[in-house]
Amino acid sequence: MMKHTALTLLLMLMASTAQAACYADYKAKRDDPLKLHYGVIELSDDACDDHETAHRQISDRLAGNGWSLLKVQSIFDDTGLEERKESAGKFFLRF
Repeated sequence: MMKHTALTLLLMLMASTAQAACYADYKAKRDDPLKLHYGVIELSDDACDDHETAHRQISDRLAGNGWSLLKVQSIFDDTGLEERKESAGKFFLRF
């Protein structure tokens, strides 16, 4: 019974971790005239643990809106979301 309970708890923990949201903050630019912005974007699950995938995903989304990715600052979960909201302003979860 004890093994079954431990296994159940482990599976529940793994499921909740897999469903946790993942975000990145980044810096981007647009040329002619030069414009810069700092933003926060939600990532797909496959980009959460892979910086290259995150970089490509962010770059693709920004490019579709005329922006070029300069730098991925960090990748984080929802606990870091609120503290970045004011700094990102209109670019908070925009893309």
